[in-house]
Parts: sequence; C-alpha cells; structure tokens
Amino acid sequence: MAAELEVSKTQSQFRRIMKQLLRNRRAVVGGIVLLIIVFMAILAPYVTTHDPVKQNIRNQLQPPSREHFFGTDQFGRDIYSRVIYGARLSLRVGFLAISFALVVGCFLGLVSGYYGGWLDMIVMRVIDILLALPGFLLALSIVAALGPGLENVIMAIGVSYIPSFARMMRSAVLATRELDYVDAAQALGASDWRIIFQHILPNSISPIIVLTTLSMAGAILSAAGLSFLGMGAQPPTPEWGSMIATARPFIRVSHWAVTVPGLAIFITVMCLNLVGDGLRDALDPRLKNLG
Repeated sequence: MAAELEVSKTQSQFRRIMKQLLRNRRAVVGGIVLLIIVFMAILAPYVTTHDPVKQNIRNQLQPPSREHFFGTDQFGRDIYSRVIYGARLSLRVGFLAISFALVVGCFLGLVSGYYGGWLDMIVMRVIDILLALPGFLLALSIVAALGPGLENVIMAIGVSYIPSFARMMRSAVLATRELDYVDAAQALGASDWRIIFQHILPNSISPIIVLTTLSMAGAILSAAGLSFLGMGAQPPTPEWGSMIATARPFIRVSHWAVTVPGLAIFITVMCLNLVGDGLRDALDPRLKNLG
C-alpha cells in the first residue's frame, strides 16, 4: 500500500511538472526546436544532400542556392551538410562531457554533504582549487596538457563542470539530511548508502536536472571555442567552432560560411537555456520571478 501511494505521488508530481512546463511558451518553443536539431543530427545521413568532407574546388564560396541550401565553403564543401553533421558532433561532446561531470560531481557532493567532517573539508578544498580558474580556461589548460582531440575535449569540459555539480549536490544534501524521514531511516537501521541513494538523492535531484540542461549549453559553447582555437575537432571533421575558424578569412566575401555555423551554435544554446529556465520554473515555481 505504501509503495502504491509513493508511485501515485510520483506520478502526480510528474504531471504537475509537465503541466507547468507546457504552460511556458518559451520552453515549449525551445524544446521543439531542440528536438528538431537532435532528430536532424541523428538522421544526418538521410537529411543531408552532400558528403560533408568531400571537396569540390570548382564550387568554392558559392552563395546559398537550391543545390547548396547554405552555400559552400572555401573548399567547395556543402555548408548545410557540414552543419547537420556538426550538430551530431557538438551534441555528443556536450552530452558526454556533462554526463561525466554529473556522475563524478554528484557523487562527490553526496559523499561530502552526507558525511561532512574531514572528508567534506578535503573534497571542498579541491573543488575550491578547481573553481579558482574560469571553466573555459581550466578546460583549455587540460586540453593543452593532454593534446588536441575530441576525447581530450570531452574530458577537459567534463572536469571543468565537476565543481558546479559537486557544490549544487552538496547544498541539496545539507538541506535534506536533517529532515525527519532521514532521521527515521537512520533509526530503523538503514545503511548509509541506502539512505543516500533511496532517500536523499531522489529529493535532491530537482536542481541537478536544471543545472544539467543549462550546463549542456555551456559545454557546447566551450567545445566550439576549443575547436575554434584549434584544440578540439581537427579539419576536415565538421564541427561548428572549427568551421567558423577555417572560414573566418573569407567572411567579407562569403559571410554565410561563418554566419550559418554561428547561428547553429546560437540557436542550440538558446534552446537549451530556454528549456533549462522552463524546468527551473516548473520544478520550483517560487523561482519564477527571480530569473
């Protein structure tokens, strides 16, 4: 009976959150556009019109046309196809980097917040050291040490976001561990890990969901910035930041080669931020007027 009540309560909360989220028009529009981008990235081989890396010097720097929807770059490559394949790469980098930061950061925050004491002091001092550097500069330093490449970019961006998740989770745990149901579980002899993962984590996850969505936007921006500096995806791999960097010398004669991937970054990041803001309002309506 208790389990059925818990399931019913969870379903009711989910319906309330979805109802609140669907009332937010900006979040709905952002979510729809984001889904379109994700599906186009997944179906890239079927929705593109040209090979994204095949060069055709005769067609270099062509303006948008029926054959090339967004024009061509300095090597005659179709920009539309490269942007779609670039979405696949950018979304994968953002997802993997934030997934890594989410798992490591939340684990550190859970352990640090629940046990406290010397463990909390050590973890938080390490987090403070990481926070001493701006996130992008920290990621740039890690990639410079490890060498350019997508795997190193994912690792670097993930490490740079660990402090945010660790501090957020620690704050949520500190606010949750003193509640009555945690004391009741301890009195009944539940193990620490059962209390952490069955009672504390589910009731601390709301701000983490919002932070994950917003961090995805930052991770995509960071990945594009690192690729723009030549530390991320290497040519001829289609990646938005790399596309802007290689086409920058031709911006006056063929602005579309820079404008299109730049707009792709802008639209994706804006949609993620809109969805993140909508989730924040839906999960905690008290914050609605604070944004």
